[in-house]
Amino acid sequence: MNTIAALRAVVTAASFDGEPSDAELDAIEVEMPAILADVVLLDAQIMTIDRAPSELDHQRIRRARRRVLAARRDLANRTTAATGTTVSGGAA
Repeated sequence: MNTIAALRAVVTAASFDGEPSDAELDAIEVEMPAILADVVLLDAQIMTIDRAPSELDHQRIRRARRRVLAARRDLANRTTAATGTTVSGGAA
């Protein structure tokens, strides 16, 4: 029977100070518009969980979905532009 105790030192050997690195913080900053758009969409959806959505609720959810798609598109285009690669077929 193999035990995991022998591998414990290998698994926990890397020190973790609990703080994100500068690169991770920069990545979060770049993705923040998409994150905030997702939060707005979730808020709009949560508001309609326990009741029938009104026309205003439908408009709010559609607007939030468009905002999410636009933020993700901008993030994808920014990432593509930063790496210098091109996407064929007019996808970007």
